[in-house]
Amino acid sequence: MKTVFAKEKEIVRNRFVVDASGKILGRLAAKVATYLRGKHKPIYTPQVDTGDYIVVVNAEKVRVGGKKVKQKMYFTHSGFPGGDRLLNFEKMMSKSPEKVIRLAVKGMLPHNRLGAKMIRKLKVFRGEKPEYQKWEKLEV
Repeated sequence: MKTVFAKEKEIVRNRFVVDASGKILGRLAAKVATYLRGKHKPIYTPQVDTGDYIVVVNAEKVRVGGKKVKQKMYFTHSGFPGGDRLLNFEKMMSKSPEKVIRLAVKGMLPHNRLGAKMIRKLKVFRGEKPEYQKWEKLEV
């Protein structure tokens, strides 16, 4: 029996919209990462990007469990000495809720060129976006 690998030209990409209202961040990110990789498809091949396009709306309404609102920290560095900065989840959500979801999903994708290609198929927005209303809804 021969193993069949997916070819780039054979892949059919679907489009999904995910509403993040009231969803837990980690579970949402895991489901989105699965669809971005294409692991939900029978044609899934690890070394080929077989995933779909995902749009996440209402990013500001995502939540986390327990004490993570105050304790979960995000680290950035400017590249200069003493240029490190820590922000907790609460401040990061007020500043940029899109970045919170993007970082959570990015951490669940491969850390190589293939992962970089996959993350480009993700769009995250605050509030509703009417131009994506006709896309298929993905329940998380």
